[in-house]
Amino acid sequence: MASPKSRISRARRGMRRAHNAVKKQSPGKCPNCGALTRPHCLCLSCGWYKGRQVVLSQN
Repeated sequence: MASPKSRISRARRGMRRAHNAVKKQSPGKCPNCGALTRPHCLCLSCGWYKGRQVVLSQN
């Protein structure tokens, strides 16, 4: 197996990982009720996802 020739410093390791951070997603609008929702997730207020009702609302 390959072995590293020298130790990678914290600064050099951090520079390599600088672009690996997860970006914050901007909320979208629910087409059914207009509430703010996360992308690719069902609406927590009305229970709709991709144009159909997935969860029955508890009103």
